[in-house]
Amino acid sequence: MAAKDELGVRGERIAERHLVARGMVVLDRNWRCPQGEIDLVLQDGDEVVFVEVKTRSSEAFGHPLEAITPAKLARLRRLARAWTEAHPGTRRIRIDAVAVLAPRRAPASIEHLERVL
Repeated sequence: MAAKDELGVRGERIAERHLVARGMVVLDRNWRCPQGEIDLVLQDGDEVVFVEVKTRSSEAFGHPLEAITPAKLARLRRLARAWTEAHPGTRRIRIDAVAVLAPRRAPASIEHLERVL
């Protein structure tokens, strides 16, 4: 696995642990369909939460959340719709973003933004 991919997997695990510690329940990880992939799908009370995780080892090339463009948000909306069509009965949804800064030799920091759409 390439270093970039390993960093992404590590960031998703860190984000998942953070969200579960906040009381969310994991429904899906890396859910795929022809339109793309959703990093995490969780239950938070009566809402299904679709989470885009962006991980960087430093801010040398910008903050992780800067990688979530309007086009990426539009794709996330389409993916959330596809997931809900594949899982009938879903009522309330939201789309969140999690930024993980994960330096090699230091603790990771996490920033969670709710309702980015």
